[in-house]
This record gives sequence, structure tokens and C-alpha cells, in this order.
Amino acid sequence: MTSTRIRTLLAGALSFAVVTFPASPTASAGAALAGPSSVTLEGRGYGHGRGMSQYGAQEAASEHARTYRQILGFYYPELPLGPAPGTIRVLITGDSDGDVVVASRRGLSVRQVATGDSWPLHQDGAKRWRLAPAVGGATRVSVLTDRWRPVRTVPGEAELRASRGALALLTPSGVTRYQGALRSAVVSDGRATVNVVRLEAYLRGVVPREVPALWHPEAVKAQAVAARTYAAYHRARSKGDPYDLCDTTSCQVYGGLDDHHAASDAAIRATAGEILLAGGEPAFTEFSSSNGGWTVASEIPYQVAKQDGWDPVNPWRVTLRATTFERAYPAIGDFRRLRVLRRDGNGAWNGRVLRIRIVGSTGTKTLDGDDFRIRFGLRSTWFRAV
Repeated sequence: MTSTRIRTLLAGALSFAVVTFPASPTASAGAALAGPSSVTLEGRGYGHGRGMSQYGAQEAASEHARTYRQILGFYYPELPLGPAPGTIRVLITGDSDGDVVVASRRGLSVRQVATGDSWPLHQDGAKRWRLAPAVGGATRVSVLTDRWRPVRTVPGEAELRASRGALALLTPSGVTRYQGALRSAVVSDGRATVNVVRLEAYLRGVVPREVPALWHPEAVKAQAVAARTYAAYHRARSKGDPYDLCDTTSCQVYGGLDDHHAASDAAIRATAGEILLAGGEPAFTEFSSSNGGWTVASEIPYQVAKQDGWDPVNPWRVTLRATTFERAYPAIGDFRRLRVLRRDGNGAWNGRVLRIRIVGSTGTKTLDGDDFRIRFGLRSTWFRAV
């Protein structure tokens, strides 16, 4: 290698954090060097790392005798508690066929959303009831006996309710029970099923999905307050929208009545109505499984970067084949290396990856750290090559 070439490589190494891999020379001296067949990454944490670490909360409660308020005070510093009553509107993503179909039961009624007018639903031999879109934005109510029969047409949106107990929603993937009302809501591409439910009842289907219900009670209480606040935050910003938030990891996971657990129910009751406030409004209480030992800052004042001695780090390792990058971005040609362009500067390895470049024989692809994590299924953006 010439001295000019050595100086060039050294200059590049000083400018960027570069993940390089040795390549075996080809048989002919003039042939191009082949890239590596794979790259192995080791990392820590699971998720985005902003806000509360769920594993950190569990460690704080079980090993350090911290209360849920002390846990919340560490992860969301200087935020007071306040009340959050009322209902929440949750998009049921698993019901994707445009209709709302429930099993027949006593005490069922249909309600017009705009006016609040309500009509009892009763039919001898009824097996199911359905809400479906009708002409002019109305909602058609039908009943299944020996076949589907129309019962009435309700102007605008409508929802099914029960006088007590739950509604059994029939979806393409099975049956799920929900409290509250099931609404046929108008969305941009047609109709969607939305569960309108009291916030406290909603939490009963969220908290045991987000953390094990049998974790330390103080950790589960912290999760209850964080989840309640997260829901209230989105509710305050969804005025005029057909729903407040969804039921998947894109929002927070919600499974309805069948996910209830006595231990998480107790944590919800013990923190009833409590949310964290920022400037008198619900705070944006993000949380993730594990921050790897260091919280992540954002432009939000109460999301700060600091060492988290409670989080158990949760190390991980994954090997990605060169063909994975080549299939994802064919324009790069043969994979050569990963080049980390920017990190956040916090913690080991100079922190989480903020920007990274995939380098190939014929081109490059530059991605944000989160986009890279999601695209290639990594647990977090805190990683390095080994």
C-alpha cells in the first residue's frame, strides 16, 4: 500500500466512525476486492430508550425498594401528578374488513354518535349484529338469523353498546371481547372499528400487555401511570380525528377484556386517575423495554440523557448477511461496509447511532439510526460492529 493511500485511509478514519472488514484478495492482482459476507453487531437495550425503561422500573422496585412515584420521578423528572377522567377512542387494527360485527346478547343497543339517540336491538333467533357503511355516510344495522337482514339505517356514524358486560367483536382473526362501545367510524379510506371505553377500563387491557402483571407492584403501578398519561396525551391532540390512538406497538398495545389480570388491575386501582403533567397538560410519557443503561434525550425538556443504574442493559448480538443489505438496496451493488456518521455521544461506544451509511461497490444508502434499526430488525440503535 502506498503512503498516499495510507494517509487517505487515516484521514477517513478520523472523520467518521467506520465499520470496516478485511477482504480476501482475488486470484488476479487487478481484480476488485470482495466485500464481507456478513457483519456482526453487538448492542444493548431494547427499544428507543426515551422515557421510562420498563426493565429499569422493575429493577428499581424489586432490588432498590423504590416506589412508583420515585421511579416516575427519575424517568420523567420534575413532572407533577394530576387527574385524567373520561373515555378513550382506540382503533382496533385487527378488524380490517370495514364492518363491525358482534355476537348477539341481551341488552344490546345501537347509538347514533352525532345525536346520542339510541335504539334497543332485539330479534328472535339473532346470532350476530353488524354495522356497515351505507349510502350518504349513513350506517346500516343488520342482524344475522338464518341470513343477514337489514334492521335500520342510522344517519352518520353509529356504535353498538351493551347495558352491562362486554361485547364480543368478531374479526377476521377471531373473537375479542371489549368493554364500552364499538363504533363504526369514518376514516380516510372507508370505515374502521373503534372501541370507545373508559380510560381506567382501557388500562386493564394495556398494562398487562406492556409489562408482566406479576412484576413488582410498584413497577406495575409506574407502568399504569405512564400508560394512562400516554393515552391522555394523545387524546388531547386528536380533536376532530376518528380515534385517539391505536392498539399496537405503534401506540401502546391493547388487548381488550381478555387481557385483564388481577395484579395489574390492582396497580391501576392504586393509581386511579393519576397522570403526569407538563405545563398543566398530559406529558408525553414514552417508555421502552430497556434503555441499555442510559436514557435518551430529545427536544422535550423532561426527556434527558443520563446514566440509568437500574436498567440491566440487556445486551444483544446479531449477524446480518451482506445479501440482506444488497436485497434491501440493490443500487449499492456488492456490500462493502457500514459507516457510522453520527452518534449521540452518551454512554459506551460513544452512544446510540443517529446516522449510518451502507457502503457498496456501486453506491451508498444513508439512513437515520431508527430507520436502520427498524429496517433490519435490531433491538435498539445502540450498537457497534465486532
